[in-house]
Order: sequence, then structure tokens, then C-alpha cells
Amino acid sequence: MIPVCEPFLNGNELKYVTDAVSSGWISSAGKYVSEFEKQFAAYCDCKYGVAVCNGTVSLHLALAALGIGKGDEVIIPTFTMIASAFAVCYTGATPVFVDADKDTWNIDVTKIEEKITSKTKAIMPVHIFGQMCEMDKIEAIAKKHNLFIVEDAAEAHGATYNGKKAGSYSDLGSFSFFANKNITTGEGGMLVTNNDELYNRARYFKNVCFPLDGNRNYMHQDVGFNYRMSNVIAAIGLAQTEKADEYKALRIKNNQLYRKYLADVPGIIFQKNLPQTENVCWMNSIVIDPAQYGHTKDELIAHLKENGIDTRLLFNGMHRQPSLKNFGCDCSGNYPVSDWLTENGFYLPSASCLTEETIKMICEVIEKYKA
Repeated sequence: MIPVCEPFLNGNELKYVTDAVSSGWISSAGKYVSEFEKQFAAYCDCKYGVAVCNGTVSLHLALAALGIGKGDEVIIPTFTMIASAFAVCYTGATPVFVDADKDTWNIDVTKIEEKITSKTKAIMPVHIFGQMCEMDKIEAIAKKHNLFIVEDAAEAHGATYNGKKAGSYSDLGSFSFFANKNITTGEGGMLVTNNDELYNRARYFKNVCFPLDGNRNYMHQDVGFNYRMSNVIAAIGLAQTEKADEYKALRIKNNQLYRKYLADVPGIIFQKNLPQTENVCWMNSIVIDPAQYGHTKDELIAHLKENGIDTRLLFNGMHRQPSLKNFGCDCSGNYPVSDWLTENGFYLPSASCLTEETIKMICEVIEKYKA
């Protein structure tokens, strides 16, 4: 079975992990944590990085650092991984949903303002599958309505919009290093920012609100979180960051190969790349038009599985989620683009280490199955 994705560890991971273990520094206080934060922040063209234990808590920490809480609203795309919404819920605030754009699959910026109320405190654009949102337009909306921006860049390590890196457009940018990400630590996350105050607030809250001056009298003024990253995990992250541009180039190349070999197959739709963006192609996602292709998404997925090719479904929209409805979110209204993506789309194998031969074989299976 060709897996839908697998980590690519071909740098200094073993060397750095061995050093961390040999030194005895396996907690969150080792040198690799601070070096990973420094190097990854620099990669994102940001001053500061705050390493945490996963991408979901990174989003929560960002919102907590901004003081967002009960009674507030945060605008998010409905087409996203549910961690985006859960992070808002953790603060006691309410996520408010906006449909996707049919071409880019990112949040439809033309529909954001209609969802803004007196309770809105922030916009959380999610850079879907590695392509950045239209950040200049989102910045203008945020400035007009005095809102924070928290970039959910979990899937967009190194992506750019108008030459500016993901994570650097906002008050705080959030990344995931889950095993299938372009840069991985297995589990892990990172906040990046250029704001001194937000950097210190994030550091404070992530370490159960111990004073930043290192005082350990065990008196805590605020409710904090244990969101620390271990030195061992950070050692992997540093090694991955050293090769970040190489991994990005591999993902982009693989996506170009999929587009090349499926270009003449009717009914196969790819995410549209905007000319001002560099899509880092986290996942090779396609949408099937059954009327043109002759088979449904589910039929093609089953056929690929029979041929030893693993796939994954696209996200189910937030407006469809029972957990969010039960939390009190407004799940009414129509989100036709998100529903179209959910009902007709899926991921193809997307690991950085895929060969052209493998990609060509996968595409041939898809082409020959067309009715």
C-alpha cells in the first residue's frame, strides 16, 4: 500500500536526538528548544518563536495571549480541520463560519464582513493545503474593524503571499508539526510573532504561568497551560528546519507532476494557485466531477485502494459538526462550496519522498478508471 503520507527524515534528526538523550536534557529546558524556536521563526521572517506540544494548542495559546474569551467571536473558515474551531472553543469564545472560495478553497474574503458583529474580536484565516489566503484583503478588513488576525498556518510552512511568509502577516501565526506536515516532529507546534508583548504572554501562559524571570516560588497569578515542547522533539524540528526549503521544493514538484499527468483527464479538479502565492502543496488534493469523470469520489477511492493506493477524505465543514452545534455555534445557513469539497474531494499520496515513477503510476490508475 502506498501511504497517503509519511515523514521524510533525511537530515540531522538522529544526530540531534542522540545528542539530546546523551546529554540528559530531555525536558523542555534543553538547547534544542530555543534553537528550534530561533531558526523556525527566522524561516518565517519573524522575530520570535514559541514551541509547543502540538498545533491545536498553538492556536489556543495564540487566542489566550490575545485575551480572547467568553462572549467573544472569532471568524474562521467552515472548510478546515476541526482543531481551528476547537481552539476557539477552548477559550470560551464562539467560532463563526465563512464559506470557502470555489477556486482557492480558502476562506471567501468577500463573505467575511457580513459575519462581523460587535462581539467579533479576531479573524483566523487558514491556509488550506499550503496555499495562503488573500492576506492583503483580510488585513484591510481587520484594520477597518479593529480585529486581531491569527494565521492558522498548520499546513503552510514556507508558503508566501506577495513574497511574504506565512505566519508573518498576522499578530500571531500558528504551525503544526504533525507527522504528515512538510516539516515534522511527529507531534508539535509553534507560534511565531513580531510582537514583543504577545511573545512574552505566549511564553508565560504555555509554562503554567510561571514568572518569566524564572522565579519558582510556586505562586501563580493566572490560569496557565502546560504546552511545553520537549528537547528531544525540538531536536527533530531543528533538523527538519535546516532542510525546510528542500522539503518545500519536493512537495511543489510532486504536485506539479500530479497536475501534469492528470491534465487530460476530464473531471479532475485541482486547487487553483493564485499568481501572487507560492503554494507549498502540503497535500495533493483533488475534487471529482462525476458527470465528467464517470465515477464518484467514493468509487474512485475504492478503486485506488484495490490498487494499493491509500487516500484520505477532505475536511467535513464546521457547520456539519455535532460537537460545535452542541457547543452553541450557529450551524445554520448554506455553505455550498465547503459541502462541494467535502462531498467530492480527497487526498492522493503526498509524501515529500514520492518518486515520479510512483506518481505516474497513481495517475495512470486514475486515468484508466475513467468511464
